[in-house]
Amino acid sequence: MFEKKLDGLRQKNLLREIKDRTGRQGPTVCIDGKDLANFSSNDYLGLAGDSRLAEAAAAAAGRYGAGAGAARLLSGGTALHKELEGKAASFTGAGAVLLFNSGYHANTGAIPALAGPECTIFSDELNHASIIDGCRLSRARTVIFRHADAGHLEELLRSERAKNEKALIVTESVFSMDGDIAPLEAIFGLSARHGADLYVDDAHAFGVLGQGRGSLAHFGLDRGNKSPGGQAIIQMCTFSKALGSYGAFVASDKEVIEWLKNTARTFIFSTALPPPVAGASLAALEILGRPEGLSLVEKLHANIGHVRGKLALAGIGEACAGKSPIVPVLLNGVNEAVSASRRLSDAGFYVPSIRPPTVKTPRLRLQVTAAHSAGDIDSLLAALSSCKINA
Repeated sequence: MFEKKLDGLRQKNLLREIKDRTGRQGPTVCIDGKDLANFSSNDYLGLAGDSRLAEAAAAAAGRYGAGAGAARLLSGGTALHKELEGKAASFTGAGAVLLFNSGYHANTGAIPALAGPECTIFSDELNHASIIDGCRLSRARTVIFRHADAGHLEELLRSERAKNEKALIVTESVFSMDGDIAPLEAIFGLSARHGADLYVDDAHAFGVLGQGRGSLAHFGLDRGNKSPGGQAIIQMCTFSKALGSYGAFVASDKEVIEWLKNTARTFIFSTALPPPVAGASLAALEILGRPEGLSLVEKLHANIGHVRGKLALAGIGEACAGKSPIVPVLLNGVNEAVSASRRLSDAGFYVPSIRPPTVKTPRLRLQVTAAHSAGDIDSLLAALSSCKINA
């Protein structure tokens, strides 16, 4: 059965293959023995290959061992886990924070804990798969609003809000495949007016927007993680992207976090993050909180402006506006996307194609980091032109 299904994917050019690199993550990676300029990484601040994170991980392993051995509610936690939660709460301005093993774990654990059959969830149509799965697991009634359309969300809140006692609005801040930013100011206002809690997936915004503090700080919404109407604001952040490590956390007021400790199944029933991972994440967060971290964020945004501006001039990609490091180059079909990625690889650039079912429209997804030089970016733009890749 699976052989036929795999053959079907192969014939449609949708079969995925794992390409493992040798060496550290960085602006250049070695894949299949070939050095390639890397424009496919979520390592937005260039910290994944930073020796200080590796040293912190090694020190944590030396003191606490390689594995956690148990869930946090048993004996799996260490002083590092608690310190990391405290630093993350202080950095984001939240009342409290709870660590999860990944962003996927956070969304599939926190959303069902916050919503249930008595709740209506209002979810952006382009939300990440982990949010979709979290909504399904919650058994809540889920209403989909058009992508980044606050007006449509308001219509649905007016017509659907009264059907359940509770309401939860869920959105990504920076959308992982399109790179656009949700209209959080408008959504925040709607959550307050309609008595709905607000859950923001900041996976691609933490370390990137709001001087690194995420989308709430970017929009000036970090007011003690409570909306004016008293509804909860829940911010999910990851350490696995801009901070170069692994794991995630949910930030909110203390009451929400205490509830998640007692009800979020992916927290309760999962072995805790390995101590070396907690150590590396703590080192990354400390770097981000120093002037050096702000400089990295500023360098990232200079590179974002560079690549978006040049692509806009060339008429390539959805690049005319935006402040995120994710720049999609939409293409006409799967075969064109696969061919474009292959041509760029031949030219020395690693930019994998993104195909259905991940997205409806095949594309290249360019991802710029603070570790890229202006020369790296100019070389990529020249390669896009010479490979005749046009959106």
